[in-house]
Amino acid sequence: MNYWLMKSEPNTYGIDKLYAALKKTDHWEGVRNYQARNFMRDQMKRGDKAFFYHSNCDLPSIVGTMEIVQESHADFTAWDLNSKYYDPKSSPENPRWFMVKVRLLEKWKHPIALHTLKQYRELQNMILLKPGNRLSVMPITATEWDFINKLQLKPT
Repeated sequence: MNYWLMKSEPNTYGIDKLYAALKKTDHWEGVRNYQARNFMRDQMKRGDKAFFYHSNCDLPSIVGTMEIVQESHADFTAWDLNSKYYDPKSSPENPRWFMVKVRLLEKWKHPIALHTLKQYRELQNMILLKPGNRLSVMPITATEWDFINKLQLKPT
């Protein structure tokens, strides 16, 4: 099993939208960075777990957990002229972008803020905490996954 952190801006697609989706399941679409795309396309597998991370907001935080329920397939929003993710260089015959389908496992009552994650030496090698990192999809280690989940369970 692999573990991931997947970022989304809450005003674009926040955890509440996934929570409200049918069966709490939806496509993770609109990834337009090649490295992030490659992680989804080449390494994400059904059953993998991911943190849902709210980015580009007042308090960037991990806000819940998800499971990958469908492996990568062509991101059809790239062919939709009305989509903000439209890409004229992508086509059904030669897709440039990919998506996965995720299912919400848990929406956390107490999100873990980025500034909190930075306090722990156990997470010092986490890609999210590296200067200049802007990837919307990134791998994390099983050790990081376990540590962060234990943090979430600590009383506040």
